[in-house]
Order: sequence, then C-alpha cells, then structure tokens
Amino acid sequence: MTMMYTPTIPPPDPDTRTPKFRLPKLSCDAHCHIFGPGAKYPYAPERSYTPPDAPLEDFRILHAKLGVERAVIVNASVHGTDNRVALDAIAESNGAYRAVANIDDTITERDLRVLHEGGFRGCRFNFVRHLGGVPDRRVFDRIVAMVTPLGWHVDLHFDAIDLPEYADMLTSLPLSYTIDHMGRVKAGDGLDQLPFKILIELMQRDDKCWVKICGSERVSSIGPPFTDAVPFAREIVETAPDRVIWGTDWPHPNVRVMPNDGDLVDLIPLFAPELELQTKILVDNPARLFGFEA
Repeated sequence: MTMMYTPTIPPPDPDTRTPKFRLPKLSCDAHCHIFGPGAKYPYAPERSYTPPDAPLEDFRILHAKLGVERAVIVNASVHGTDNRVALDAIAESNGAYRAVANIDDTITERDLRVLHEGGFRGCRFNFVRHLGGVPDRRVFDRIVAMVTPLGWHVDLHFDAIDLPEYADMLTSLPLSYTIDHMGRVKAGDGLDQLPFKILIELMQRDDKCWVKICGSERVSSIGPPFTDAVPFAREIVETAPDRVIWGTDWPHPNVRVMPNDGDLVDLIPLFAPELELQTKILVDNPARLFGFEA
C-alpha cells in the first residue's frame, strides 16, 4: 500500500533565481537534503516534521540552475536511520555526490562498510532541541569509535546557546567535526555574543574543527536578503579558510522565512570576496573533506 503524507512544513521556493555570482568549476553544495519521494523512501514514524517531497529530480534541476557540480547530501532526520535515499542518489551521480549518514548504535561494521563504499564520509548528530535534543553520550562515543578508522567526520547540529557547554567535548574528539549553519548564532546578538566567540575559538585552537557557512536565513535577524549574516561568515572564513565549506541547505526545512537559493549563492562573494578563498570554500575544502576525485 502506498503511504500518504501530509506535509507540516512548506516546500522550497519553486522559482529559483539565476544568481549573478558565477560559481567556480566543480563547486560543491556541501549541505543539502533529498526528501523522498515518500512513496519510495518512507519517512520515519518518529520524525519531528513531515516535509513535502523534494526528490533527486528537483535536486538536480536546482543545482543546474545555480551552477553546482558536486553535492554532499546530509541525510535528514525525517528519514531516520534509513540512508537509502542518499545511497541511491550517489550511485546515479557518476562520482559527483557524497553523503553524511544518520546512524545509531544498532549499526554494524558491515553496514558501515556498505555506506563507506557507497560514498558516505561522515555521520550526523542533532543536538538541536526541536529535533529531539541531546544524543545519548554512550551511543555517541560508540559511533565515533566505529567511524574514526574509516576517516569519517561527525557533522554536528547545535543550538547556539549550547555551544559553550560542548566546547571541551569537541576538542577531545579523535576525528574531524563540522558545525552546521555557523553554529546557528543569532545575528541580532552581534559578533561579541558568547556562542560565536566560542565558535571562533574552536576554529583557532582545534584544527579538527570545520564550519559550514550555510543557513544565513537561520542566522539572520532581519530577513531577506539575509545580509546581516555576512559579518559572521566573513569572520569564520578569515579565521580558518582551509576548514570552511558552503551549502544551500535546500530544501530548507523548518525555516522562519523561505529563502531563494539564487539569493543565497549571491551572498558568497560577500562572505569571501577573494577568488582564492572562493575556490577554497567551494572546491578545494569539500574535495579534501569528502574525498572527491581530482
């Protein structure tokens, strides 16, 4: 029987604007999602929201419009620990996609090997309260121990207010970690807010720390075109330009204001006006972290 779903969040802007900024060749959208279609890839019963389908076909159309040639699919919590939607997309990508998995402590070494050979290079943990809160530390530590020999990293999604509490834990990790959406800091709280200062300190003192300059619509306090997020992204880039990556976060689940992805691309030259930095963030850094072929 075909499963029927009623979305509880809005779809992405269907009228993607062609950006003025031209992305470098082999640019990577290093944080994006594929949702469903639910009839083929069912949504998890325990999900905290139900998205409209945002399938591979739409994903490809978006990236063609933006000029994106590579992508990292972050398997979203709505699919639970079923990573097939990303695994299948990678198989069809001719080497252009990688992925970050959702896994739990039921995973086996064999399961991990299947994901690794299928193009996964990390796993994600949500610490965000509206998405279920803090993971079990025992489970977290076990999974970290399992994925470290594969050369994976952990992708971490925090509420900004909680970053100071986890700083010491992060520096003690035995593997690289990425922090989503500039730590979800609030632009209205300024550059001197404690969570952002902690984020910058982590980048300065821990060479395992990577930050994603995505989610401007989540950081912004003033709304489109989200330019109040620019000073935060700029400081992140200047702090550790070799450990910064960029993504759209398409199809933008659980945002207050739905962005246009063309507008998000046009923020990039404000984040990093220099061609050398643009190439690092969009091409070189994601290629190194996710193992794209030269």
